[in-house]
Amino acid sequence: MRHSFLPRIGERGITWAVCFCAAALTVIGDSSMNAEKGELWWSLKPVVRPALPEGTEANPIDRFIHAELTARGLKAVGPADRLTLLQRVYLDLIGIPPSPDEQASYLLDESTGAYEKVVDRLLANEQHAVRYARHWLDVLRYADADERMTAAPGIHLWRDWVINALNEDLPYDQFVQVQLTGRRANERAQMSATGYRSRKELRPGDEFALGFLARGTGENPQDLAIAAVDTVSTAFMGMTVGCAKCHDHMYDPISQRDYYSMKALFDPLILRKITLANAADLIANGKAMAEAEKKRAPFEKALNEFAAPFKAKLYEERVLMLPPEAQVVIRKPERQRTVAEQTIADDYFPILRIDGDKLTESMPEDARKQYQELQKKLDAESSELNGRKNPPLPVFYTVEADRVREQEKSFILTSGDPLRPEKEHEVKPGWPFSDAEPDFREGRIEVFADWLTSPENPLFARVAVNRLWQWHFGEGLLKIASDLGKLGGKPSHPLLLDWLASEFVRGEFSMKKMHRLMVTSDVYKRASEAGDDFGENQKIDPGDTALWHFRLQRLEAEPIWDSMHAAAGDLDLKVGGPSFDIRQGGNGNRRQNDSAIEKNAKPQRRGAYLIRGYSSSRDVTPNFLQAFDVDDGRAPCPMRTQTVTAPQALFLMNSPDVDKACVELSDRLQKEAKGDLTSAVDLAFKVTLSRPPSSAEKRSALAYLENDAARLKQFSWLMFNLDEFIYVR
Repeated sequence: MRHSFLPRIGERGITWAVCFCAAALTVIGDSSMNAEKGELWWSLKPVVRPALPEGTEANPIDRFIHAELTARGLKAVGPADRLTLLQRVYLDLIGIPPSPDEQASYLLDESTGAYEKVVDRLLANEQHAVRYARHWLDVLRYADADERMTAAPGIHLWRDWVINALNEDLPYDQFVQVQLTGRRANERAQMSATGYRSRKELRPGDEFALGFLARGTGENPQDLAIAAVDTVSTAFMGMTVGCAKCHDHMYDPISQRDYYSMKALFDPLILRKITLANAADLIANGKAMAEAEKKRAPFEKALNEFAAPFKAKLYEERVLMLPPEAQVVIRKPERQRTVAEQTIADDYFPILRIDGDKLTESMPEDARKQYQELQKKLDAESSELNGRKNPPLPVFYTVEADRVREQEKSFILTSGDPLRPEKEHEVKPGWPFSDAEPDFREGRIEVFADWLTSPENPLFARVAVNRLWQWHFGEGLLKIASDLGKLGGKPSHPLLLDWLASEFVRGEFSMKKMHRLMVTSDVYKRASEAGDDFGENQKIDPGDTALWHFRLQRLEAEPIWDSMHAAAGDLDLKVGGPSFDIRQGGNGNRRQNDSAIEKNAKPQRRGAYLIRGYSSSRDVTPNFLQAFDVDDGRAPCPMRTQTVTAPQALFLMNSPDVDKACVELSDRLQKEAKGDLTSAVDLAFKVTLSRPPSSAEKRSALAYLENDAARLKQFSWLMFNLDEFIYVR
């Protein structure tokens, strides 16, 4: 079911509405109005496809940009040279530089559509999906490990689903639908021959898309719903709904009630563990567990019998510390407790729980030693069994709606605290800018997903195309990509943004079509050098908002890693699989039972598969990623920062990974150049900088080598440490 934007009345009684002709699109909120003109905020207005400006440019993007340049008296620089453009589009679309053969082939192709053929080939390359999945996963706050994330085992399968979806060019509206519901919008229900309606089974593999929601689980059951609201609203709506968690939004038409109504959509969700194994593996694992339990039983029995009187004494002491009414509940058998009494018992469980260290502290010295000896025997037997048994079965955590929780009421939470609901402020499921009473017969999230992905939703396509523009040009048409509200400001080219949004809808939300449109524009092909008109242009447009030249951009961590190993000749292009840690063995910082991480992973896999995450007791994200501004996944990252810091230089200068790559690049240069140092220098420039050396560079390089092939390792180190190696021109 598709929904229009219909008016709502805020808690303060402010009614506001704007009609939208064809789609009956209306939005409300005085804070979204222009104070002087009384106009609706630009992002909440319907997308109206603007007419193309006059011009001879073939690409519509160039028409809009040319009109802006002309109006402001700016002169665009010329196009980048062919090899610079080739390197740019390779690093942009697949994150790997072109090989020497690909460079030579492109230079030999002098046909009119040579560049467009390269673009088409790169978009069809499965490595394009690896590159752009990493962009999306930043926005969706992917992490391999998080101390509060129950769904960590198998979470990489969600990342792999995103890669596969981008590879097959799953339309963006369905890309979002599946991650919210597990299904395409037209694949939710089926009818039997007798007229019985039932939910259609998920497509094989699509259950992994629900890792997006499972990622949000934490210590409290409501963490999942809160994380869903915060991530969905910024990632797909481009609205900071999370600002209304504790009070009405200060700038945008989003009330605190709106926030908790949106949270109510996700309140019924719970985790469901899926075991990913065939029947034979399940049977074998069950037998191994039964054998282990049988062998452990006598050791556990001896330990428990010895500890029982000490536990009983300590437990009784703690019970006597409780209020009298709580003691009555605790002493009552669990089956005889009411629901309210069981809640009281659960609340006191952390106080009554007896941990091992507290138990041994309560024992006399001789008893403590005896207990510890029994514990050692049990641990030794467990260790031996663990060495013999089958490895743990792979699992994945998905989400599903719990029918009992669907019947429970949702409330506003005081100060955002899940443990302090305002029982007098009940909320019904809904969302900002929605119908007054959405029809939830198809499911809460399903109905919300239909509204969200509707072509009539003015936020959905605008947010998406602005993100794609940002990833290609280094900065979005709206700089703050996840905030289309008042604090996000206004776009630099509003007509172009709306034209792209309408074109995205016309193109049935094909992301690859939009990528192609953007990277084949003259705007994208421009040189990064400022040109002869730099002085005048700089005075008029110092921030290059009119895009009169291509912005110089530092590569992110992953393509730096990939470029280094591509040059060294040892980059593994395998798609999918668990993440890996470049610190061999984790340096003692990795949990040994974390099945989502390969213990013997090869460091030359693509940077998109490098482990990332957060723990208060250990470093999860490697220093290399941290140095090059990779977030740990605790919060959505709409745009990475691009710092220039000493740790970045130190990594490229001193890291064992770089040293290893230097050795391998040196070996490659000697082997492929067959001992000819002049050819080795040519090859070094082509594999690291995607261009041949100038005459002066070649002379300097040969002088440095001093006709000694042994110096190729140091020469390789120099190439990796050039600024040009980590910047996109």
